[in-house]
Amino acid sequence: MRILITNDDGIAAPALPHLVNWAKGLGEVTVVAPKIEQSGKSQAIDFFREVEIKRTPRLGDVEAWAMDSTPADCVRFGITGLKKEYDLVISGINRGYNLGDDIAYSGTVGAIFEAARLGVPAIAFSMNYETKAEDVIDQLDGILDFMNENGLWDCGSLYNVNLHNTPEGICITRQGGMFYSDAFEKREGDYYIQVGDPIRNETLDITVDTDAIWAGYTTVTPLTHNRTDKEVLAKLMGR
Repeated sequence: MRILITNDDGIAAPALPHLVNWAKGLGEVTVVAPKIEQSGKSQAIDFFREVEIKRTPRLGDVEAWAMDSTPADCVRFGITGLKKEYDLVISGINRGYNLGDDIAYSGTVGAIFEAARLGVPAIAFSMNYETKAEDVIDQLDGILDFMNENGLWDCGSLYNVNLHNTPEGICITRQGGMFYSDAFEKREGDYYIQVGDPIRNETLDITVDTDAIWAGYTTVTPLTHNRTDKEVLAKLMGR
């Protein structure tokens, strides 16, 4: 198996070596990761300026590149720039959950959307902000076993996984709504910063990713790169 790994926390992210070492057990690994953190960049790409892309020895014997651009661009370079074919793109392990509406903002998830656009199956891994990768890395074998045993790759090729640090089990979920509240906090002078706190519903539906995490489960959510509203389209075409 040939695997391309990226993230949005950057080439120096503490979680990256753990993910790379695990993935080496699956096959040949290539890494293209942002030079600096690119959280919240979604599927953005940079085509108005030259970008620096350099080989780095940071990950030992694995071919690794640091790119001064977004996670989506890292995937683009890994596939079209290096002219390599991959069986799987893995993004993560992100520091902080990517659940519900926040999927739209996530650079971690943006990377796998770009992989899907280029025709490569992809999976994103995220964990709680306070969790360390070494505390969840042992889950990954079980997650792949779960996906294979339940035929998930036969049904779809794009999955978002959020790792609970002490999971009750694994749930297949749909994307929920808001996971964080939104607010602007005033700082000195004319400066503000966006802040938010996790939102917990009174009742938990474990078929929803935002609720299943609160209920103690690791979540596996199938995604689609095509944003056409098929229900609306069917109504319009049926007029």
